[in-house]
Amino acid sequence: MAATKTAATTTAATTAQDVVSADPPASFARWLRQSVRTPIGAAALAAVLLLAALAVAGPVVFGDQASKIDTAAMNQGVSGAHLLGTDSLGRDIAARVIVATRLTLRLGLSATAIGLLGGLLLGLAPSVLGRRGGRAVTGVVGVLVAFPGLLFVLFLATIFGIGSTGAVLAIGLALVPPLARLIQNLATSVAGSDYVATARILGVGRFRIVIRHVLPNIVEPVVLFAAQAATGSLIAFAGLSFLGLGVQSPDYDWGRLLNEGLSRIYVNPASALAPGVAVVLAGLVFGLLGEAVAQTGGRRTAARVVPAARTPVAMNADGGLPQTPADIDGHIDGDIAVDALAQATHLRVSFPGGRTAVRDVSLSVAAGEAVGLVGESGSGKSLTALALAQLVPYPGQVQGVVRFDGHDLLADPRSGRRLGAELAMVFQDPMTSLNPALRVGRQLAEVSEVHLGQSRKAALARAVDRLAAVGIPDPERRARQRPHEYSGGMRQRAFIGMGLMAEPRLIIADEPTTALDVTVQKQVLELLGQIRADSGAALLLISHDLGVVAEVCDRVLVMYAGRVVEELPVSRLFQAAAHPYTRALVGAIPTMTTDLDRELATIPGRPPEPGEEVSGCAFATRCAFAQDRCRGELPVLAPAADGAGHRVACWYPRAAGGDTTRDDTTRDDTTRAKTEVVQ
Repeated sequence: MAATKTAATTTAATTAQDVVSADPPASFARWLRQSVRTPIGAAALAAVLLLAALAVAGPVVFGDQASKIDTAAMNQGVSGAHLLGTDSLGRDIAARVIVATRLTLRLGLSATAIGLLGGLLLGLAPSVLGRRGGRAVTGVVGVLVAFPGLLFVLFLATIFGIGSTGAVLAIGLALVPPLARLIQNLATSVAGSDYVATARILGVGRFRIVIRHVLPNIVEPVVLFAAQAATGSLIAFAGLSFLGLGVQSPDYDWGRLLNEGLSRIYVNPASALAPGVAVVLAGLVFGLLGEAVAQTGGRRTAARVVPAARTPVAMNADGGLPQTPADIDGHIDGDIAVDALAQATHLRVSFPGGRTAVRDVSLSVAAGEAVGLVGESGSGKSLTALALAQLVPYPGQVQGVVRFDGHDLLADPRSGRRLGAELAMVFQDPMTSLNPALRVGRQLAEVSEVHLGQSRKAALARAVDRLAAVGIPDPERRARQRPHEYSGGMRQRAFIGMGLMAEPRLIIADEPTTALDVTVQKQVLELLGQIRADSGAALLLISHDLGVVAEVCDRVLVMYAGRVVEELPVSRLFQAAAHPYTRALVGAIPTMTTDLDRELATIPGRPPEPGEEVSGCAFATRCAFAQDRCRGELPVLAPAADGAGHRVACWYPRAAGGDTTRDDTTRDDTTRAKTEVVQ
């Protein structure tokens, strides 16, 4: 195995240069070529070039004509000499509209830049600051957004004073709150994605998460909003200048020209319409530019970020992490094995409003062991796993004891950084687990850069090697592709490969085969088994499918309503399940010998809600064997009569023996309970 790894690493090293050179920052020339290939991009480019030419060359070519006073040509209408007529001093209106383009665009873009910069700072601040600071910033932005935009502009213009500078500051600051609110909403949605949770568990800092994962995925809507903001700033400037609060004489922009021409609109309509048409056309240009940039710029790779200096981790000859001796004090709880790699004692996960999703759960996973976690949706399986990985979403609160390799993760949050190198998390949907804006090779390489201190080239070479290790064909080419170019099975394999970048000691797989077809499911399960055999990693598998758990795991824990109701070896699951809930789950699985005329077991009713308080056994309302004691007294997880690592939380466990998949008593009792619920 070591020889195979060495050979794979050597092969990857020879192609690392190809991977590195394949992911450069997109150049302006490349973006320009991509833009002009679309009708919108070509139109936007032509319009921007024309507008820029007018802004640059207009004052040079038409400056004298625009400022020349000719008393003999005052208030003339449209003519061959004056296309839009003249004003009260005989100055050519068409020349003045062209010359005003430079000042109007400069002021409008300056205000847009102020709004965009302020919006980015306030919008991304909650993602960088802590909870209290983030909530304070969000509250301030919410108060500012409540003010009507026009009134806010007029209020700020009054504070900063009359003139161009005051108008720029007023309009720019008025653009900040709506843009900040948009960015906050977008950043929050991206921050809840699985690939951001993956980056967190890898130990990536908040600022780097924002730069590498949040910003690339919100570029398109932000650019579109900025283009709309530029159009809005032009209109706002025209309005302020029209009211006499903006540009002051002798300078002039389209707003002042509109004011001057309004008094003569019935004599020479062109003198008033021309500045307004200029504002509208410039706004359309900004809109086209925003669409073009969003279509091409939104797919560009984020700028490279040089990682902070860190102490490199020495690697073994086979490219893996060195094994460190366990530091376990040997005294956690009587219910938990002292030699467990990961363990939780009296784990409780709750949310505001009295909603408790995980209630007093104790479990352990030994080194090299495969443990299955099964139960209905809403039973607390995923939150239990997230608590072990320190990924419970805010505002969830975790109580109890959570230890990994002997370190108390809740008592010392800094020890959670060990998880990035020693724990791998495989989420349910691989498409949301991978960042769509980054190439797959770069995402895998980030693990080695952060935790192993490897260079970019070495990390990319290891990423190619890990892709090959999980069975992805042509890994050098695939490393240069983005997640949307992968099939569902390949994305899941790639995500498993990400977990193997640092040779994890524990793999948590949350429904890794749910969205895959049967053939790909088998391939993924075989891959997890092969990884365990090769690396000796432990596995915590969350699944609804008892057949999958029986094939992969050594031990199974059954959860219901946030509690573990039964724990037993997988070898005894189908013959010795004692809890009525477990027996019903097993009875719902058809086998090759199942009588086709007999209805499969079903469980009537529904599980209790997380905030619903239950005095006794939570399953009592759905259980055919429940008695008064079940409804009034909570059963504890205790050793079953047959022993052999079997524990059950039930006052009246069913007798062991017989195949529960063909247990007629379970089927009949469940059917009777279902009928009683209906009645």
